[in-house]
Amino acid sequence: MHLMMILTALIIAWGLRCIELKPTGTWKQRWQRSLFSLIFPPLLLLSTAIAVICMGFQGQMLGMQASWLGYSLAIGFAIASVGLLLKLAYQGYQLSNQISQYEQKILEQQTVRILPTNFPYSAQIGFWNSQLVISQGLLELLDQEHLAVVLAHEQAHVYYRDNFWYFWLGWLRYLTGWLPNSELLWQELLLLREVRADLKAAQEADPLLLAESLIKIVRNPLESPAIFCANFSCNLLQGRLSERIDFILAEPQQISSPQWYSWSWLILLFIPLLTIPLHY
Repeated sequence: MHLMMILTALIIAWGLRCIELKPTGTWKQRWQRSLFSLIFPPLLLLSTAIAVICMGFQGQMLGMQASWLGYSLAIGFAIASVGLLLKLAYQGYQLSNQISQYEQKILEQQTVRILPTNFPYSAQIGFWNSQLVISQGLLELLDQEHLAVVLAHEQAHVYYRDNFWYFWLGWLRYLTGWLPNSELLWQELLLLREVRADLKAAQEADPLLLAESLIKIVRNPLESPAIFCANFSCNLLQGRLSERIDFILAEPQQISSPQWYSWSWLILLFIPLLTIPLHY
């Protein structure tokens, strides 16, 4: 019976990820669709694994005998999940320590770390209390006005705690990278993260300056670990770059906090746990 639960969860997770992701609608609609598609499948698998582990490998469920196979699969998935989480956390810790060694300056009343390279680059790096890193090349490329809007964009990442939340999203992404469309969903969420920061920055600065800064910087984007970095010049295909600029130059959108009912689907994750009393 436990093996049937695991197979059912796998089929549901695979089926949800097979649904075509269409980049249409408002930012809020795309955000909710992408977020659900990325996180529901791995969370369903995790809740199913926890339920099977709690039941154990002995006894029966609905008249069907429990087995070592389902229990072993659940234990293996749980161990792999924890191991991956610890690995990513350690990598982030190492990166934060490396960033702390860079020279520190005050720009526009913000504390920044100066990356000693001629490549134009800026990013928030870290977890909850992230650090702003700006390259020497960016300081030489942008004038004061354009630099100010880039700093406003980076401050928006701090406001939304993007580094913290995307660390967990990245963990779920790697955990189920074998499911269909995982990379497409991740790239969509990275784009929407930057768009959200752009829209907030555009409320405080000239959107045209923000778009001009983006074009100047992303001509040669720098690879960076997206789990730990909220990068203004994240890698984008030309079509996605145009899409981001269109968001910036369009009519301002209010980025409101999601309503409680938009997360009501989380209740479905408790269904596997509700089957525990059926085991005896």
